[in-house]
Amino acid sequence: MSQPDDGWRYEVVEGVLVRVAGSPFDATTIALILAAALLAYVRPRNLGAVTGADGVYKFPGAETGLLPDIGFVAAAKVPLIDRKKPIPFAPDLAVEVVSPSQTADDMAAKVVRYLWGGTQLVWIIWPDHHRVDVWHPGDNQPRARLGIGDMLNGEDVVPGFIHPIADIFS
Repeated sequence: MSQPDDGWRYEVVEGVLVRVAGSPFDATTIALILAAALLAYVRPRNLGAVTGADGVYKFPGAETGLLPDIGFVAAAKVPLIDRKKPIPFAPDLAVEVVSPSQTADDMAAKVVRYLWGGTQLVWIIWPDHHRVDVWHPGDNQPRARLGIGDMLNGEDVVPGFIHPIADIFS
């Protein structure tokens, strides 16, 4: 399915093009701070690849292609990527920074798509609440809600990655 050349970004959700609005300053800054920290951790350890908001993940067996604000793919999967095409599977870690126009229901539906597609860990960052919701496969609500005094943990997905939540909101 080709995307319109109209200046907007699109995700394909179950075969339907969904226009994605650009992110405001806070959301893009938060995503950049966290992506830089992930990249600085992942690259020297050869743990995999970190992608930004333009990285398209096309889920196998579905007409769904999502663009997480930050994605992570484990090293074992990187050789499966054709560098000239969308990534042919869901990210192992998906990070979404919520924009003012997005609701909790919108984000929960997106999390379900990621988890259904094979994502192992999802972080939903709420800039207005200085909070991060952590989701895992099988969850129907966030497993954890982390605040300023807490640490993000890459768990088994990005082993050893720990980052203060306060830093991404500074």
